Order: sequence, then structure tokens, then C-alpha cells
Amino acid sequence: MRLHNGNKIHEGIIVETEAYSQEEEACHGFNKKTKANQTLFGEPGLYYVYRSYGIHYCLNLVTDKNNFASGVLIRSVFISQEEERAASGPGLLTKKLQINTKFNSLKSYDNNLLKIFNRQININNEELVQTTRIGISKAVDLKWRWYLKKSRSVSKRVKGDKIPKLNKKYKNFNL
Repeated sequence: MRLHNGNKIHEGIIVETEAYSQEEEACHGFNKKTKANQTLFGEPGLYYVYRSYGIHYCLNLVTDKNNFASGVLIRSVFISQEEERAASGPGLLTKKLQINTKFNSLKSYDNNLLKIFNRQININNEELVQTTRIGISKAVDLKWRWYLKKSRSVSKRVKGDKIPKLNKKYKNFNL
């Protein structure tokens, strides 16, 4: 949920993510800890926000443990009452939610700007697609990207996975 002055601006469901770990070359923390990536080595639950190619921002959630670079890139979010692809991809997502580096190092569980909640939505493994990550040149064979198969808000589907028909229930978060 994106907030501004205590008021809800947008609410959505995360429908696509990618994982990264310092043990693989595509991770920003692979080589070492720097001023630019130090948040990624921080406590789990922090937001790690960086600018990609000087063009758009990427929103990540730090995972695992302190002093170990690992995180999850939030690739796409379905936002209720918006065009279904309004936040489909890291750049569109951060633009729509007005996220920039001011969000870097915020605690996801203790801030007044952006919160992630467990919505208790039942999703089984057959409803998730696990595949390789997008837009990287190293560790390309790791299947560390997941997306919700029935979502029309996914940034890129695997070959042969067709865009699902519009489900009116989904428009209102009733998965």
C-alpha cells in the first residue's frame, strides 16, 4: 500500500518477483559491500531502492540476514482500479507508486510511505510460474523469478504462457 500524508494512494497485489543473493553474479552485492549497495546487506525487511541505468528506479525487499546481500525485486503489482498493466515492470511500478531513492533503507514494516501486508490469499504452486530472471547478463540460468499465472499484470510471460482472460473477480482482489 502506497501512502501519502497518511492517506492511501494505491493498493495492490504483488504478482511478479525476482530473487538475488550475493552468492551469484547478478546480485549487486556479489563482489563486495559498497556505499551504493550497503542497504542490501542490512536487516531483512528494509527497502533497497536503486536507479537502473540512470533511467528508472527498482524496488527490492532485503531478505535473509544482516551482512549477507540478498533481496527480492518487486517486478510487478496489480493495482485495483487502475489499468491492469500500470505497474507491470520495475520501472512502471516505481513510477506509478512514486518510489525513488528516498525509500532506500526504509523499514517495510515501520514507515508511513509504503507498506507490504500479508493478505492471506490462498495460492497454490500450480498458480505460480517459476522461470529465469529478466534483463541480466550473469547467472542467467537460475530460475529465480516467479509470477502469478492468472495475472494480466505480469511484465513478461514465458514462451507459450498466454495472457489469461479478464477475470472480473480479480479486478477486486478476490483471487
